[in-house]
Amino acid sequence: MGLKDPSGHPFNSGARGTAERASVASLRQRPNARVLVIGGGINGVATFRDLALQGVDVALVERGDYCQGASGASSHMIHGGIRYLENGEFRLVRESVVERNRLLRIAPHYVKPLQTTIPIFSTFSGILAAPLRFLTHKQHGKPKERGAFLIKLGLSLYDSFSRDGGNVPRHQFRGRKRALAELPMLHPAIKYAATYFDASVHNPERLTLDVLRDGEKAGGKAGAWKAGSTARASNYLSLASIKANGAGSSTVELRDELTGEVFDFTADVIVNTTGAWVDLTNRAMGTPSSFMGGTKGSHIVLDHPGLLAACNGREIFFEHTDGRIVLIYPMGDRVLVGTTDVDADLSEDAVCTESEIDYFFDLIGHVFPDIAVNRGQIVYTFSGVRPLPRHDATQPGFVSRDYRIERRAPEAGGSGAVVLSLVGGKWTTFRALAEHLSNDVLAELAMERKVSTAKLAIGGGAGFPDSEAGIQKWIKAHMSANRDADRVAGLLTRYGTRAGEVISYLDGGPDSLLRSTRELSVRELEYMAANEQIGHLVDVLIRRTSLAFRGLVTGELLNEMADILAEPLGWDTADQSAEIHHAQEVLKRYHGVEVHSLVS
Repeated sequence: MGLKDPSGHPFNSGARGTAERASVASLRQRPNARVLVIGGGINGVATFRDLALQGVDVALVERGDYCQGASGASSHMIHGGIRYLENGEFRLVRESVVERNRLLRIAPHYVKPLQTTIPIFSTFSGILAAPLRFLTHKQHGKPKERGAFLIKLGLSLYDSFSRDGGNVPRHQFRGRKRALAELPMLHPAIKYAATYFDASVHNPERLTLDVLRDGEKAGGKAGAWKAGSTARASNYLSLASIKANGAGSSTVELRDELTGEVFDFTADVIVNTTGAWVDLTNRAMGTPSSFMGGTKGSHIVLDHPGLLAACNGREIFFEHTDGRIVLIYPMGDRVLVGTTDVDADLSEDAVCTESEIDYFFDLIGHVFPDIAVNRGQIVYTFSGVRPLPRHDATQPGFVSRDYRIERRAPEAGGSGAVVLSLVGGKWTTFRALAEHLSNDVLAELAMERKVSTAKLAIGGGAGFPDSEAGIQKWIKAHMSANRDADRVAGLLTRYGTRAGEVISYLDGGPDSLLRSTRELSVRELEYMAANEQIGHLVDVLIRRTSLAFRGLVTGELLNEMADILAEPLGWDTADQSAEIHHAQEVLKRYHGVEVHSLVS
């Protein structure tokens, strides 16, 4: 049995019951669309949604699960990227700040304001080196820490980008005494602390699913599996081969990664949004490219009450001694620590290494010297490859985070589809990027934009309460004899206001909480199976819930979930056993989590 790694290579467990997957069936039954998007990370899914809203007949395929690659391995930040100012990427920073503010309004169920503090150890350090870095985008000599003067200058410029429609407070500077009063565990050698606001996304995988669902609805039907839908998407469906047609289209052979079955699908425009694997996808389509030069970023998640308390609800964002920008970030009752930025080898699995863990422990000690951390406090690790452009920067941190779109014209005589390849892109700008990419597609199709997504609420962000009092009112209104406030709050956190739809489903039959966790019920798992394209047990653990991220997966949970999902997903006893073993292998190999179960 092979593994399905975070880059999207699934394992095929053979027969998957008797029922054909509805998402695949929607593509097999009508094997053509004007546009085919390849890649189900946030940028591909957002492009799918935007095109569907314009009335374009669009399909999307993803060889693994949605948000499985770099999109699911992010630092969970929605930010303007203050450090990109030093690269001279003013357009990107301005766009990122505008999009950050916009996402706070249109996706308030998942995107929240994030108070961020930068501990500063010098006043004027880096003043001479910064202009040279700005002009050359290279590090000259040993990295020099940025002092208060440079950080103040950068934050002032950063604030200026928020003046138009900004909804977060401006930055503040604190001297040593006041900084230590607010964060007493900080290194006593600090001279200042700068505090500003960005935003966080605690559920990037679920936000991606919301964007996908919006696209499916825009196609005219409630789900991509309904006949007549003009927006259809399927995960675990990969491109096997391609051939050009004489009428300006191409036929791709798609392979169902869960069953091994293949079928042909035809499109006029192909959009390659496979991230760091863009070049490999183009090679598979017979047109090799050399656009990409991604870097690997790893993170660890700690169950560490002392470190959590030391952060005092803030992200600690700073420059480490080697010049890398790193972070310590409280998320619920866990702490996220990241990230590395090293050149990636796509022939190797993206995993967090022992040396990276040592690096994380060192950076924690840099700002919190009295807090001890050990490997036993790590509950989860994850890594991904950033979809960065090919570069010659001497340090990965100087590689542009901006994006561009590369066009490949049809072959001579108009044979074959137009191919648009996305190079670069980051989480914060996914909506604007999708708008740009969709406009290019619309131009190819000689169509005009009908709808802007700039003010369009995403999924469960529509009607989401704008105050704590409003949230409590919503929770109270959805409580019942069998559903207490904690359960409703958990559903609201997971789905936003779409929790109302989920609750209606839960009330449609007998339901009970799982024995192994109070965060899921039998009917909620059945809802996910029916509506969220679950391909594997591990999809629920990592991308439909945060159970794996928080280190809450147990052998009992694996067995109970596999048993509940067996009927709706058509798993027999052998399939259940394979899914449990597969989940154990993925969690151990790629996330540093060892889970024992009773399956033989």
